Amino acid sequence: MNVQIVEVGPRDGLQNEKELLPAQVKIQLIDKLVAAGLKRVEATSFVNPRWIPQLADAEEVLQGINRPEDVRFSALVPNVRGMERARASGLTEIALFMSASETHNVKNINKSMEETFPVLREVAREALALGMRVRGYVSTVFGCPYEGAVPIDNSRRVTDELLEMGAFEISLGDTIGVATPKQVREVLAAMLRDVPTERLAGHFHDTRGTGMANVAAALDMGLRTFDSSIGGLGGCPYAPGAAGNISTEDLVYLLQGIGYETGVDLNRLVEAGAYIQEQLGRELSSKVLKAELASKRAG
Repeated sequence: MNVQIVEVGPRDGLQNEKELLPAQVKIQLIDKLVAAGLKRVEATSFVNPRWIPQLADAEEVLQGINRPEDVRFSALVPNVRGMERARASGLTEIALFMSASETHNVKNINKSMEETFPVLREVAREALALGMRVRGYVSTVFGCPYEGAVPIDNSRRVTDELLEMGAFEISLGDTIGVATPKQVREVLAAMLRDVPTERLAGHFHDTRGTGMANVAAALDMGLRTFDSSIGGLGGCPYAPGAAGNISTEDLVYLLQGIGYETGVDLNRLVEAGAYIQEQLGRELSSKVLKAELASKRAG
């Protein structure tokens, strides 16, 4: 049984770091992730650099990385201008994002949900016309920092809209890390009434320590694609000090331990985690990374 991993550390992880890393460090990180066997990597973002200065070097990074033919690289884009920059950088896949809660959408991209749909439709139309693949993110599916519980119908509507726009896959995000396995099963049961499992991915954060349990619940419901971040990089501006995305090392360890094939070399993945941890100068949250590095020191 195979599970696809979408590595989002270079984008979703690093965009939350206070420190601005040199482009060469990001290039080396991505190359190490690819060398570990990851086949899908979200490398950067083409959001306005004023909003996310950590990723202002998107073109330089994409120009510098190795690009094996069997690896799919993507970038997050907010509008047609971002999509055009991604295309000019040689990407063939982009990701669109939108919240399932009105307040979070306004805070995050300064637009209401109704104002966001036409923008995304235009981007998707232009991208598909150029032969690009479009992935969709739905944020705050399992809870909003402003509104609390988010109605499942909100997530279903955004998902349906993105699929109608031509997105090949929708990543359902636990943006602030509040989901529990019971909730994951309930949300997926509702979503899967209309959407096949192969069109959905899980995007969990480990803010409250339930990230891997939520992956297990999603696996039980049939999902076979998960986003994760090397070292557990990331976080959420609405949950200060919280752990970030689920760690790629932890995810691979779990999946391999219960019999799923990932195509990822865990030893080389740990090397990538150790590299970015050293560059950031602080310990990352990945439990497998901590355990493996401690074992090596002891040995």
